[in-house]
Formats: sequence, C-alpha cells, structure tokens
Amino acid sequence: MRSSKITSYVITHKELKINIHCTLATRLKAARKRKGWSLDKTSQYTGVSKAMLGQIERGESSPTVVKLWSIANGFNLPLSYFIEEFESSTPSKLINAEQDIQITALSPFDSITGFEVFQITLFPQREYISEPHNAGVVEHILAIDGTMEYYLNQGWHRVEKGSAVRFNADQDHGYRNQGDKPVTIHNIISYT
Repeated sequence: MRSSKITSYVITHKELKINIHCTLATRLKAARKRKGWSLDKTSQYTGVSKAMLGQIERGESSPTVVKLWSIANGFNLPLSYFIEEFESSTPSKLINAEQDIQITALSPFDSITGFEVFQITLFPQREYISEPHNAGVVEHILAIDGTMEYYLNQGWHRVEKGSAVRFNADQDHGYRNQGDKPVTIHNIISYT
C-alpha cells in the first residue's frame, strides 16, 4: 500500500512537470508567432539567450522565475500568460530552481481589469530580487502568514502579517524572508 502512494505521487509530479514544460513551450511559440519574431529578435527583447529560448520551446528546459519574468517583460505580457495551462482549473505552480521562491497563479491575467494574482511562498533565510518590470506595472503585496521584507529604493522594508504595500514595479525590487519558517504573501500585479 505504501509503495502505491509513492508511485502515485511520482507519476503526478512527473505529469505536472511535463505539463509546465509543454505550457511554456506552447506559450512562447505563440507569443513569438504573434510578434513575428525570430529566436534572435526574441533574445534581444528578453535578454534571454537564443539557446535557452530554443530549449524552452522544445520543452527541454524550464527557466528560472527571473528568466521567465524577463521573457514576459520582453513580450509585454503578464507572467501568468506563460504559466497558466490552457484549460486547467488547477492553479499552476512555478518553483524557482534555487528553491527560494514558489509562485502559484491564483487568478491569471484578466484583460478587463488588468490584474493577475499570485500566491508567493518565500522559503526561510532566502531572498528574491526581481528585475524591473515594464513601465506602468504596479505590485500590491499582502503578507498572509508571517513577516517578510520587500526591497525598494535601495533598501529593505518590513511588512507584518495582515499588512499590505503597493509600489511601482518598473524598478529593482525584491522579497526576503529572514525567519525560520516559510512566509506566504499574495502578490497582485496591475498592468496599464
């Protein structure tokens, strides 16, 4: 009986991994096609190497969260465009390779409101620095189950459980957890 549970978990985990690779590949190809961009031009706009873009499109590799944001910014698309599966009712999860952050899309981008909502888990004693997003992008952070810090204007600022903050995300910004337990935040991103 134990063996069957472990096998079931492994199969489920593999299926999820394959699905996110397929989703990233399909979405990147579609974005390039709409723009009429070659891999070279995509590399110029996103700052991601042509080789890495090719690996993503072939489903051979998943980018880190930082690289995925660079790709989304280069196309002027929301992050959820790349991680949400086409017809899935299950939220997509993206775990950074460095295991410092886990992002779950709670509500994908809505073109009417211009918002997308993520749940972000920051692992203990870790920080995540994000490159600037496109002009006009605003982030709202709500600390759900602990204290975290966000980086803005060359300094770190505390956000206590139940508190919120809003800032223009077209500048260097980041998040960190200096505690010994994971901290969950909700991140609402507004695109103009």
